Amino acid sequence: MESLATKKKEALGGPFFWLTAFYMVYCLRPGDFLRGVGYIPLAKITGLLALVSLILAAGKTPRRFKDIPKEGSYLLAIIVLLFIGAFLSPVWRGGAFFSTIDFAKVYVAWALTFLLITTLSRLKRIIFLQSASVAFVSLVAIVKGHSIPRLNGVIGGFYSNPNDMAFAIVLSLPFCVAFLLTAKGGFRKALWCLGMLFMAVALVLTASRAGFIDLMIAGTVCLWYFGIRGRRFYLILATFLIGSVLLLAAGKRLMQRFYAISGSELTTGEEDTARASYEERKELMIRALDAIVHYPIFGVGVGNFPEYSGLWKEVHASYLQTAAEGGLPVLILYLLFFWRGFANLKVLKRSKNLDSQTQLFLGALISSLVGFMVGACFAPESYQFFPYFTVCYTSVFLAINQERQASEVPSGRSPVLGRRFAHA
Repeated sequence: MESLATKKKEALGGPFFWLTAFYMVYCLRPGDFLRGVGYIPLAKITGLLALVSLILAAGKTPRRFKDIPKEGSYLLAIIVLLFIGAFLSPVWRGGAFFSTIDFAKVYVAWALTFLLITTLSRLKRIIFLQSASVAFVSLVAIVKGHSIPRLNGVIGGFYSNPNDMAFAIVLSLPFCVAFLLTAKGGFRKALWCLGMLFMAVALVLTASRAGFIDLMIAGTVCLWYFGIRGRRFYLILATFLIGSVLLLAAGKRLMQRFYAISGSELTTGEEDTARASYEERKELMIRALDAIVHYPIFGVGVGNFPEYSGLWKEVHASYLQTAAEGGLPVLILYLLFFWRGFANLKVLKRSKNLDSQTQLFLGALISSLVGFMVGACFAPESYQFFPYFTVCYTSVFLAINQERQASEVPSGRSPVLGRRFAHA
């Protein structure tokens, strides 16, 4: 007779397939490469099929909706408040409502990821899909848009914005390093090295100052865990050499944009543009603070700040963007949500008997999350899904680890799943 655990795993097969398809559609954007596919709402279809499959498997999965940890509840509360704010928006209620609907899809993906991914192999599969997709998109962007300033609009969706593409690259790079170090065979290692090289080149070509700062923060944390603590000092040397060559070969535009911040005398059109961008961003921050002062509870509505500002640009700070468009309560929940990600990682770091591969991915999660939280001070990334996925990975990682530990305890002493998450 089949065990209950085996039946539960089989019941997850269908929903997990559609969840994987959703991640592939969101991260890879096949509609930008395959003719005719772009007209099909693949993200909505795959997400809906994953949700339907999960509903049909109700009662057969190891986890329940009641087991979703606090960070999931914070994310749901954020979305509810954003919907309320949309109906009360002083700018454009319809636009805020439909923008909130688009963002709300992240909770469906978040909840399904937590409920369906019950093994480390599945978690690594999803992270692999995200990392490999970003590497492939970077390659396509370089080939299609190497002559287009900042790769602007080369790839559709959130990749169309240079800052968003840079953030997607930085958030995925630590995972690529982890896969490189765990890959077996020279061919696989070479593929990951090429993938990371494409990502680094694409990031430099975006000339995103926020993305570059994010890379410096995430890269430093990554090298600390993988290079210094892991005693792989060759990673530090390779990073320094490759980074120097990339900046010399393709970083002129990026360096000019940083140079403009110094306020020195400008001599080129590119520096004039960068300086104007810098001054404009300061003005947007002032207007974001004005929005927070006048609409502190529900904000001006998702996506409405550009119109409210009068400059038709987003404020380049996720925390100001969240407060201005969602209100201070949403900002508090937003900070609590990401704080829970760090809390999960803190519990995991204290865990015993973690194998070397698991420790590598733990370091990658820490690097990615730290990089985002710092980089979010310089870019409008409140509604990009990747940071929310990263926190979800920490939740899933912790759940899997605690379930493993519980299985090693005699059945009479095994704690309830919900209680295990309560102290995380």
